[in-house]
Amino acid sequence: MTRTEPDSLASRSGLAPVLVGRGLSMAFGPVEVLHAVDIDVVPGEVHAVLGENGAGKSTLLKLVGGYHTPTAGEIVLDGEPVHFRDSTAAEAAGIVMIHQELSLVPDLTVEENVFLGHERHRFGFVDYRSQQRSTRELLATLRTRVDVTRRVRQLSVSQAQMVEIAKAVSRDVRILCMDEPTDVLTGTETEVLFDLVRHLTDDGVAVLYVSHKLDEIKTIADRVTILRDGDKVGTFQVGDLTPTDMARRMVGRDLADMYPAKQPVPEGAEPVLELDDVTVPGHAEGVSFALRKGEVLGLAGLVGAGRTELFEGVIGLRPASGRVRKDGARVHWRHPEDAKHAGVAYLTEDRKGKGLLLRSGLRENLTLQALERFARPFTDIRKERAALHRAVEEFDVRVARLDVPAGALSGGNQQKLVLAKLMLTTPDVVILDEPTRGIDVGTKRQIYFYVAELIAKGTSVVLISSELPELLGLAHRIVVMQDGRVKGIVEGDDMNEETIMAYATGLRHDPPSVPARAEVRRGAV
Repeated sequence: MTRTEPDSLASRSGLAPVLVGRGLSMAFGPVEVLHAVDIDVVPGEVHAVLGENGAGKSTLLKLVGGYHTPTAGEIVLDGEPVHFRDSTAAEAAGIVMIHQELSLVPDLTVEENVFLGHERHRFGFVDYRSQQRSTRELLATLRTRVDVTRRVRQLSVSQAQMVEIAKAVSRDVRILCMDEPTDVLTGTETEVLFDLVRHLTDDGVAVLYVSHKLDEIKTIADRVTILRDGDKVGTFQVGDLTPTDMARRMVGRDLADMYPAKQPVPEGAEPVLELDDVTVPGHAEGVSFALRKGEVLGLAGLVGAGRTELFEGVIGLRPASGRVRKDGARVHWRHPEDAKHAGVAYLTEDRKGKGLLLRSGLRENLTLQALERFARPFTDIRKERAALHRAVEEFDVRVARLDVPAGALSGGNQQKLVLAKLMLTTPDVVILDEPTRGIDVGTKRQIYFYVAELIAKGTSVVLISSELPELLGLAHRIVVMQDGRVKGIVEGDDMNEETIMAYATGLRHDPPSVPARAEVRRGAV
């Protein structure tokens, strides 16, 4: 592979790199996931690492952070080769990592997590008062209001991520490794994080920053190293690349047609799923709309709008009231299994926590929801293996071996496995909740085209997404929610970011009246 190496930032700034990785390789058993990668980071810079899911980004950061020992190559810190026995040794040298998956202890308080392993003592006892005061000060810099005496399991995902960030910067950090830190953050929280990063780099901290979000890299990074399938494509000045340039180098091909051509909903299409005055206590109130056959119906809204909770109520994961109809018949699903048997499949936004058994194999995960198809009465392992081979091919799940646990897959390949698992139940209505969160641009495109294939087969899709371009690129209509209520439904010429945000922020409100059932079945909402 040809490598393009510009003049290093170190040579132009006059600063020596604080850390250099030379020829870093990493293998898990016979599978090598990183191949002789060189990288360096200079005090005061943000050096981004970009690549598709499975390219080796997280592995590279874990080598730097002492979580893995490279199978080849070396790490040089302040001009001297170092060999970290574990992450604690790396942290003692000033290298701190914020993981893609939260590493907090759920049953400990916020303050106890921030100071875990670095407790302050007074007269031989832990000084909780001092720790709580410092934790409040740290969170104040992140503009996060959290009771520091609450247990982490009581926090939202984004609050927990801000606690994770506070914990990292509480250390004496010289090199901060950040692995997809904004995946679960709101836009406002992301801006707060970027302000913190700028403050740290002004103080000379070096930042290694992994992200799949090209706009973030353009905003925050000085240089970017691009990986593809474990190989280094090159290191570039961010100012020299457009987002399109980054995407092309990352995937090795053009991504001009990000979204498939949108096929119109057949004229006179009947509603397949109808919500009439549905309420999920504490989250959604009086929600009414209909999904038509062969339609992608988008759900937009800011964090806390109640979109996820609404459909968790519909499929039986939460208590709900109101009327739900499937194919014209009144239904009341008490459990997702009931919805599944009615032809409705739900893809959770939390693929790691709720979508997969990370320690179980690919085969077991794939067939779990459709196990009745593979049992007669004992499980037919051969039939399951054949289904796995088909799923890997159809969904392009990239894995060197099929006998690895689901947790060994990259985020994008895990999401493909969840989709394959979902489709084994042969649904005619699919609810996709944040289907591309934490996924690189190439895998996103694959999922978008798979949604188009579903629609072409007559399947109907509810798409819950926080990414407006995604909703606009795929949906035929978009329901906009705020504070648990429908504020408007946009289609045609009104489908633009300005109109959607006006509804989502409450600047505009056209509350849909609850239609008579005859009107709903004619397609009105």
